[in-house]
Amino acid sequence: MAQTPSARLDQSMPNRILSSTNLAGRTLEVASTADIILRPGEVILTFDDGPRPGKTPAILDTLDRYGVRATFLMLGSAAKAHPLLAQEVAQRGHTVGSHTYDHTDLGNLSRQAALNEIARGEAAVADALANEQLSPFFRFPYLSQTGYLRTTLLQGDMVVLDVDIDSKDYYKDSIEVITARTLDRLEARGSGIILFHDIHQRTVDMLPGFLAELDARGYSVVRLVPKSPGVFGRSVITAETGLPGSVEQ
Repeated sequence: MAQTPSARLDQSMPNRILSSTNLAGRTLEVASTADIILRPGEVILTFDDGPRPGKTPAILDTLDRYGVRATFLMLGSAAKAHPLLAQEVAQRGHTVGSHTYDHTDLGNLSRQAALNEIARGEAAVADALANEQLSPFFRFPYLSQTGYLRTTLLQGDMVVLDVDIDSKDYYKDSIEVITARTLDRLEARGSGIILFHDIHQRTVDMLPGFLAELDARGYSVVRLVPKSPGVFGRSVITAETGLPGSVEQ
């Protein structure tokens, strides 16, 4: 008799070769937030707040084992502190975007201070990546935004990543609870952008079982990439004026 999903979640995942998994899906090239349209059964994996030594590398290893790629929205301060780790994320085939410099709630700042924080974060991640590509993807910390900030970023050709399924892995729950909660919300929607954080050990621990369950349920992981060649050649948000400006390569 086939096992129920809950029974599978209660078991530790066996060591197995995952090269035959069907979890890896298509690559979706996007030029704007409006381009992110998923089909039923498709998910995008995103990880905020890193990179973090001891956590991010383990998550990269798990993603490699399942042959899937994710999007990492890095804090400028974290990327600056760990530039080689930031570069490793990109070198292993994942998409890297930004998430402000200090994870500040932008809704509590003035318009110009918020734009400065965004620009500073993007610049720090770009510097840390060195010759690796920074994508123009951005997520608001705490998902806290204003109409002005969102419109300004979109006018500056940034791709704002929203969240469809919040794993709430920042809660001190067991990996079973986090996994079940995330899967339940995904099943209710049928597809979507999933939010994780690559700074928690519980996320490291739950990810293998979660991906195995996605595979068992027939989902596919979409790789998100920019249609343009990164931050260069596009308008950007500048800290000096808060208005879209140009950056030269």
